[in-house]
Amino acid sequence: MPAENRIAVATQTFRLNASMLEKSFIDLSREQWLRRPAASSNPVLWIVGHVIWGRSRVLALLGEEWTRPWLPLFARGATLADDARYPAPEEIMAAWQDLAAHLTAALDAAPSETLVAPVGEKSPSYDGTVGGMVTFLAFHEACHVGQVAYLRNWLGHDGTVR
Repeated sequence: MPAENRIAVATQTFRLNASMLEKSFIDLSREQWLRRPAASSNPVLWIVGHVIWGRSRVLALLGEEWTRPWLPLFARGATLADDARYPAPEEIMAAWQDLAAHLTAALDAAPSETLVAPVGEKSPSYDGTVGGMVTFLAFHEACHVGQVAYLRNWLGHDGTVR
């Protein structure tokens, strides 16, 4: 449990999201990681990459840099690229594991003075603070975890919550 109650719910949301998302990876082929229900839809690989990008933003807010060369492909507002430009699912999963460990430690150690600091005007922070932005990003991630769960079912696999 984090020392700071301001982000306790967000911390638990990130942990639950991680558990559910990891179950979504089970038994997916590379083709399924890249399959889209429609030409303009995002595949599982892009959504997971975007979740990784979002988590890297949380770390940045908490003062820690975490990146990968391919991370800009999944940034907010990024357009879909040719499938060949994306990293392999194994690389995405390895990055996910590494990032999850960093995020858990950073959330647990987040100092109160960082969490109450203001964030930019155009930030979707719930209250204009870093803590409010961390909480928003936990919600944002949960939405994407739901998308991946839906795509997993669409691809013919069991659900992530059993």
